[in-house]
Amino acid sequence: MASQTPTLVSDRTALLLMDFQKPLLAALPEPDRILGGARRAQRAARAAGIREIHVRVAFTPEDYAAVPSHNKAFASVAENRALAAADPDNDVHPLLRSDADTPTITKIRVGAFSTTSLDSLLREQGIDTLILAGIFTSGVVLSTVRDAADRDYRLLVLSDVCDDPDPTLHHTLMASVLPTQADILDVAAFEIAARTA
Repeated sequence: MASQTPTLVSDRTALLLMDFQKPLLAALPEPDRILGGARRAQRAARAAGIREIHVRVAFTPEDYAAVPSHNKAFASVAENRALAAADPDNDVHPLLRSDADTPTITKIRVGAFSTTSLDSLLREQGIDTLILAGIFTSGVVLSTVRDAADRDYRLLVLSDVCDDPDPTLHHTLMASVLPTQADILDVAAFEIAARTA
């Protein structure tokens, strides 16, 4: 955990709400708790003038066709036509949808950067600090932290606005793995930091 409340500069900070989609939330033990935390983070970011960006995973027919059969994460997704971009259930969860000015980045792999223009969007806006929240901890959160750290972003992960179907894995990542590249804090600490941004 971060030892103190982080100092944030609102116009250089973005909140990334990642993979908050109905089919993925359904795999969690407490989806309502995670959604509630995401809404708190969203409200705090908006009040502070911190940019909000949504990330979702969804596939077009062309995307399915491009998934190789040896891809352990996505071959079955392509075969079963899961997470279809045209299915409204694969949009950002209705409780978190924002106005038309809030970008939604659609990805076709695990991390938020590898198949998207997210890095260009952030750099164009002078953003160097990312507040990360998402599902799953072992998926989009871990992959995005690793990639973003290599791109030299300052990273803060909201521990109670991330979750995983495997609670032990979530705890291990938050306690031992993610702190090597990101500060870990809870949504209450983020709310305090956002008020002083």
